[in-house]
Amino acid sequence: MLAVFVNCGAVILGSIVGLLFSKKFTEELSSIIQTAAGVITIVLGLQMAFKYVNIVYLALSLIIGGILGYIWDIDGKILKFGNFLQRIFYRHDNNLNPKKNFAYAFLNSSVLFCVGAMAIVGSFKAGVEKDYTIIFTKSILDGFIAISYAAAMGVGTAFSVVAIFIYQGALTLLAGVLQSFVSETLITEVSACGGAIIVMIGINLIGLKKIKTAYFLPSLLIEILFVLLVPIFIGFFK
Repeated sequence: MLAVFVNCGAVILGSIVGLLFSKKFTEELSSIIQTAAGVITIVLGLQMAFKYVNIVYLALSLIIGGILGYIWDIDGKILKFGNFLQRIFYRHDNNLNPKKNFAYAFLNSSVLFCVGAMAIVGSFKAGVEKDYTIIFTKSILDGFIAISYAAAMGVGTAFSVVAIFIYQGALTLLAGVLQSFVSETLITEVSACGGAIIVMIGINLIGLKKIKTAYFLPSLLIEILFVLLVPIFIGFFK
């Protein structure tokens, strides 16, 4: 779990730095930083998304996952959890500034920091081999991203460590059990799907379109099911 704590610490530190700088920013400068953060996010997401192996899996996963997310109102539930954290830990009302909404920052930061390949592979290596290299590298990257996100969206970025701790902590602790089911293809496909979701976050940040990114989180599970079950299904009919 050492790697998980380091990753959480890096995000908190980056968020603090971003918040300290943001207090000195004018509204126009804050807008510039948010646009820059959005563009960086889109580039990062595209880099991940274009590593897909099967475009059909990716397309169907996003469509089916988006529909399921809408039916289950995942976006609303995560935002409610973000608001719950705000009421407990951070009572300052930032709802007057929609660009620095606590729950919005919590949601987008949590998705960005958790859906990449480094989170999955790094957690498995940390849990099974005690190799923390990937997570430590991810921590550095996350820390710098947290600076721009906190400056652009506010203190909710720091509270994404709750999601990081639960998600990466669970993967690390269960690594020995899950390792046999996780192939390179699975990681690649899930990361590609996560990359597509990250692109949506970037689109939100630069203001092109308002996308409820959390609706698409079930796409990751659908992608896993496609990768694991479709080959078995095809083999059954051969």
